[in-house]
Amino acid sequence: MGELGIKRVYEPADDVDGFRALVDRLWPRGVSKERARLDAWWKELAPSPALRTAWHHDPARFDEFADAYRAELDDDLFVAEALDVIRAHDRVTLLFAAHDEHVNHAAVLRDYLAARL
Repeated sequence: MGELGIKRVYEPADDVDGFRALVDRLWPRGVSKERARLDAWWKELAPSPALRTAWHHDPARFDEFADAYRAELDDDLFVAEALDVIRAHDRVTLLFAAHDEHVNHAAVLRDYLAARL
């Protein structure tokens, strides 16, 4: 079973990251494809634009956002494909561009996927 981690895409890539998947809908500013060293770009797993805009990264609304995001993931057909990839690798790192390393959609996604492994 694969181990899941999260990391800001702006941090240097490291071999211990394993399989690296960007989980943002938009490409991060100032990051070249070479620097990102991605194995996949899972746009499908990012929050919908409407949800992201409504939340606006407000820490006070994080629990509300997380509940709504998990509901979106429950209906996302790509989740099963992502889980297959995770199971096929020893380590998968979900990359995100948000500034806050703890209050972000990648943390919710990591926990959501880990609960289904």
